[in-house]
Amino acid sequence: MSSSGLDISDLSDAERSALETYTTVTGQEPAEAIPLLRRCQWNVQIAISKFFDGEGPDPVEEARAAIDNTPPPRPSRQTQNLMRDDLTAQLSPATRATDAAPRVVTQPEDQTVYRPPFLLAILFTPFNLLYRILCGSFRLFGALFPFLPRFFTTANPALQGARRNTNGRRALGPKDTAARFIREFEEEYGTNSPGFLENGYNMALEKAHKELKFLLVVLIAPEHDDTNGWVRDTLLSREVVDFVSEPQNNVLVWGGNVQDSEAYQVANSLKCTKFPFAAAIVHTPNVSSTAMSVVTRISGTTSPAEFVDKLRSAISQHKEPLERIGATRAEQQASRSLREQQDSAYERSLAIDRERARQRREAEAARQREEQEAAEREAAEQKRIRDLEQWKRWRAQTITDEPGPDVKDAVRISIRLPSGERVIRKFGPAADIEELYAFVECYDVLQELHGEKSTDVEKPVGFEHQYGFRLVSPMPRAVYEMDAGGTIRDQIGRGGNLLVEPINEDSDEESEVEAEEES
Repeated sequence: MSSSGLDISDLSDAERSALETYTTVTGQEPAEAIPLLRRCQWNVQIAISKFFDGEGPDPVEEARAAIDNTPPPRPSRQTQNLMRDDLTAQLSPATRATDAAPRVVTQPEDQTVYRPPFLLAILFTPFNLLYRILCGSFRLFGALFPFLPRFFTTANPALQGARRNTNGRRALGPKDTAARFIREFEEEYGTNSPGFLENGYNMALEKAHKELKFLLVVLIAPEHDDTNGWVRDTLLSREVVDFVSEPQNNVLVWGGNVQDSEAYQVANSLKCTKFPFAAAIVHTPNVSSTAMSVVTRISGTTSPAEFVDKLRSAISQHKEPLERIGATRAEQQASRSLREQQDSAYERSLAIDRERARQRREAEAARQREEQEAAEREAAEQKRIRDLEQWKRWRAQTITDEPGPDVKDAVRISIRLPSGERVIRKFGPAADIEELYAFVECYDVLQELHGEKSTDVEKPVGFEHQYGFRLVSPMPRAVYEMDAGGTIRDQIGRGGNLLVEPINEDSDEESEVEAEEES
């Protein structure tokens, strides 16, 4: 099988396994995956990290790989000469290559640990004991021959990301694992720690990338003989702690115990070959906008001076790009803040204009509503006046004529109108009190008709007439209410002098006060 001049049959078994693992994780075509794997020396973890970090294709390398079909030599176990590496780093620090910082697959925070029922646990107890004995034997065999686990892991890169047996340690989420590591570290070495982050490895990477800081990864193997001495003499030395804690150095520290799954995966991904181990990771903008790269590795026992010198050298080489990125981010943040302030000011101005427009609309609506209500009241008043005039004309034509001299029992009433005019009229002895009120109400209409009555006026429809006055006798004061009913003779007698008193709220209050005083 060949694709674009690349023959998969020419690859070795390890390279085919690496290719299969890489394509399974990324879903990329083999023709595109092989050049990237070759550039990564067939390291699946580095290739996957470069793929997800957004590394673009290298046309020169891909063309060279297409022309040269000879597969690269198989990766063999590398030995590291610390003295030569230190000398090379001191003579030509700018020529050192940086590897992409890998991401690891960790246990979710909300993942619950399955616990079998009690009866099943008792039933499988013998098998569990046998399994622990076998695992302990293999672990002892691996400790006696330490090259065998590394050999199997190198031979099968797909196992590099697998989780390790944690020697009975309970599997926790990244944050809980970090808290457990810090607690155990402080119990073992005291509280004078370099300030480990209480987050998982991936979260520490994101924090270092976001804040443009250096991430110092410290991996500890408790079963290693040099661990306690290195931690007490180097990691917790005043020189290292002061250097790491200095704010100008911008260093974040993340630590892990390789007996935990996450720290074990990080050790494999960072190509840890010797314990104790530390690595500095930083954002490298020259690779990509999101790339995090390993800029230095510190393996084995080192003195505090050597440890600080390596960190200082790595920081000095990559500090200037970070400062440029920081300045760019600060400028972008300032521009963003300025735009937000402008947008906020515009929104406030727009809100004020909207509020003013709303107030104007409400004021206009209130004015129109008041005008409409005033027009309705005026129309209702005009209709009431017309209906009252029509009712007067209708009622005037039904008022009985004044009885003649031949009626001996006629009642003679003298009425003083609100205008001051005095009217004297006779009413029949059987006339109702309402007849007297109707005469007073329709007096002006009767004057216009001059005694002539018309029968063509109808009573207004839907109009309920109410008399706006009452008849009162001045001396002594007596009020003749129309609602009391009865005839004029029964209420007033054979004659009397009456005043027309308009009904209003003031007169009603005065009448109530007088009634209370009389009572």
